[in-house]
Amino acid sequence: MIFGKWPWQLAQTHSTRSQALRHARTLLGVRKNATRTEILRAHKHLVAMVHPDRGGTSTQVHEANAARDMLIDELPNPSPQDDGPTGRDR
Repeated sequence: MIFGKWPWQLAQTHSTRSQALRHARTLLGVRKNATRTEILRAHKHLVAMVHPDRGGTSTQVHEANAARDMLIDELPNPSPQDDGPTGRDR
């Protein structure tokens, strides 16, 4: 045992949710404390690159949308206008 844990326990330090959030941030290329505007801007840029009309796939678009939604849901203190997505946000 190293540091009171078995070696395989050291790899299990992060929850599935935190791993998903890290993947979403990496996919969109935003920092951990990104604002709503930064997340939406990064999402728009990514979707423009992976859109099926530009050689991407619908799976890539769905993954980008899921990453955006997950990161926006994690934002602290959502403002009243953040009740739902609008055509302008997406």
